[in-house]
Amino acid sequence: MNKNELIDLLAEEHELTKTFARDLVDSIFQKITDSVQEGEEVAIFGFGKFKVVERGARKGRNPQTGEAIKIAASKNLKFESAKSLKETLNVKRRSRKK
Repeated sequence: MNKNELIDLLAEEHELTKTFARDLVDSIFQKITDSVQEGEEVAIFGFGKFKVVERGARKGRNPQTGEAIKIAASKNLKFESAKSLKETLNVKRRSRKK
């Protein structure tokens, strides 16, 4: 599912205009973005946590030349799914195999 499909689904299920549903989705994504930019962890009960993790500077290799290169430190967004979500995914996976 992509963002537009999510908007269409919300609009249909809750009898909203697509414009209003788009505004809601955009607002939620922006609030999550703003919070993690400020260093906060965003925890959504039953779904998971979004948090910023810092990766230190390290050495790497250029795969084409084999030359050693320096990779700068960076920040990345990590999502850790909630236990209940993991369990739901694993129950569905097991039932498909039967």
